[in-house]
Amino acid sequence: MFLADRFSDYELMFAGGGDKFERWGEYYLKRPDPQAVWPADAGADHEAWPEPHAVYHRSDSGGGSWSTRIALPRKWKISYPAIGGRLVFYIEPTGFKHTGLFPEQSVNWDFLGEMIQSAKKRERPIRILNLFAYTGGATLAAAVAGATEIVHVDASKGMIARAKENVIASGLESSYIRFIAEDCGRFVDREIRRNRQYDGIIMDPPAYGRGPSGELWKIEDALYPLVKKCSELLSDQPLFFILNSYATALSPLATENIIGLTISKRFGGHVTSGELGIPASRMNVILPCGSTVRWTPEG
Repeated sequence: MFLADRFSDYELMFAGGGDKFERWGEYYLKRPDPQAVWPADAGADHEAWPEPHAVYHRSDSGGGSWSTRIALPRKWKISYPAIGGRLVFYIEPTGFKHTGLFPEQSVNWDFLGEMIQSAKKRERPIRILNLFAYTGGATLAAAVAGATEIVHVDASKGMIARAKENVIASGLESSYIRFIAEDCGRFVDREIRRNRQYDGIIMDPPAYGRGPSGELWKIEDALYPLVKKCSELLSDQPLFFILNSYATALSPLATENIIGLTISKRFGGHVTSGELGIPASRMNVILPCGSTVRWTPEG
C-alpha cells in the first residue's frame, strides 16, 4: 500500500458510516465515501467529531448539494511540500462532492518528482505527458521538480482552467506547460502520427466518461488499447509510467497485468502496484482510495 501522509494542510480525521470527515486548510468538510463501510463509531467516539463547516448530501436523482454551517468562501488555497518546492492548490466543493484535489495522489507526485530530479542530474531534457490530468496535481509536481516540458491533457475545459490557476498560485508560470482540452485517446493517436515522444507518462482515467465530442470511455474496454498506444509514445530512455485506477472492479493486479503486457513487453523494466490509502489521524484506520501501478526501467 502507498500511504499519503505528508500533507499538513489536508487531514483525514475520521471515516465510517459511509462518510469521511476531512480538514481542508481551516475548513472541515463531511462527505460520502463508499469505502468507509465500518460504523462511524467503531474506532473512535463519534461525538468527538467536530461540527463540520459543510456537509455533502446526495440527491435521489443524482449528484447532490452542500449544506453549510458558516459562509464558506467559494474557493480557498492549501499547499503541499512537493519534491522541489511548495505546490498550491485551489479547493472548491462541487455539486459532485469533489473538491478539486485528490490528496492520495501526493504519493505519486513525490515518486515522479524524485524520478525527474534524479534524471536532471544526468543533464537530460525531460518531457512528461499527463493524461486525464484534472486540476494538475501531477503536472505541477513535474514542473516544480524540473521537467523540461509537460503536456497536460483533459477533456474538461473547466478543469484545465483550474489547473492554470493552480500553476499561477504555485509560482510556476515560467514552466513550459502545454494545456490541451481534448479527448485523451484522440490526442494520443495524433501524437503517434507526429512521432512525438515522452520520458514519463501519467494516466488517471475515470471508470466512465465522455470526451468533449461525446467520445465514450469505459475503463474495462478502453484502458488496455490506450496504454498499448501510450507505449509507442515513450522515448528510448523512459523514466516512468504511472497508471491510476479508481474503478473498484479493477484490482491492482489487473492494471499491473496491463502494464506488463504493454510497457514491460517493449522495455522490460520493473512494475510495482498497490492500493492508495490515507491514514485517519483520529482513529486507527486507513481509507482505501483506489490503486496505482508504476513502471520504471529498473527495480
